[in-house]
Amino acid sequence: MGAKLAYYLVVYPISLLPLCAIYMLSDILYLLFKLVPYRKKVIKGNIERSFPEKSAAEIDALVNQFYRHFTDILAEGIKNLSISKSELKKRYVVKNPELMEDLYRKNKSVLLVSGHYNNWEWLITSQDFLFPHQAMGIGMPLSSKFWDKKVNKQRERYGMIVVHAKNFKDKIAENPGTPLAILTLSDQSPGDSTKSYWMNFLNQQTAVLFGAEQLAHTYDFAVVFYHSRKVKRGYYEMELQLITEEPKTMAWGEITEAHTKALEKAIKEQPAYWLWSHKRWKRDVPQDLDQLKQRQKAKFEERFK
Repeated sequence: MGAKLAYYLVVYPISLLPLCAIYMLSDILYLLFKLVPYRKKVIKGNIERSFPEKSAAEIDALVNQFYRHFTDILAEGIKNLSISKSELKKRYVVKNPELMEDLYRKNKSVLLVSGHYNNWEWLITSQDFLFPHQAMGIGMPLSSKFWDKKVNKQRERYGMIVVHAKNFKDKIAENPGTPLAILTLSDQSPGDSTKSYWMNFLNQQTAVLFGAEQLAHTYDFAVVFYHSRKVKRGYYEMELQLITEEPKTMAWGEITEAHTKALEKAIKEQPAYWLWSHKRWKRDVPQDLDQLKQRQKAKFEERFK
């Protein structure tokens, strides 16, 4: 009952306010975070390990910039529950949509890959009208069934199909012959370090989700990385980068290396805009990492080559 009251009496009514008014709440929350820092130990530790060359003053400045951006993302997430299509079209634009249009003309489905960088919620909601492909997003359900249902209903209101990781294959099968654009945010910490792809990411050994690469090889989907840049407060521009149109020609790990390095480049360009509050490096590096990689590669090649 508490979740329902919070949604109907507080969160959704706030989302109906103009964005400039909601940003006032973001400003207040930012000041509160300066007094009582949210997850500061996690945020600062992540940044220190990722940028060992930065001074203590530079790290503190970056932590502060992250809080400033993070509270805006929270505000924009609330607005996402009711934002109009016309406003989204003004605030989230694609720099080179012709890349996706060309793949659509070829009847080629796409894995749209990136991470929790800048405003991913506005992309989820607007993706189906940004590109000609049927939009589909894969993710894990929220812990609250009520919030999961409400948030995903609003995400789907302009055509997006939100599917959970456990049943995405069924949803793909329900759309035979329809070019899909499947959104995957691949920067979460994987659940199993032995099934992850291990690579150097932001100056440390990192377990990376291998799902996008497996999907590409299984269904012969093209892979496109998107880089979302913040133009100014409340306005974003997306630039598309083709990783591969023919995934079956790619060796084990090539796709994962490519999209993860593209994300790393984006983060280094404007580091404050990544989700540093996430416990990204909570998986221990396996002691038999070299042997694990050999086993993973052999299994991959047995299946796909």
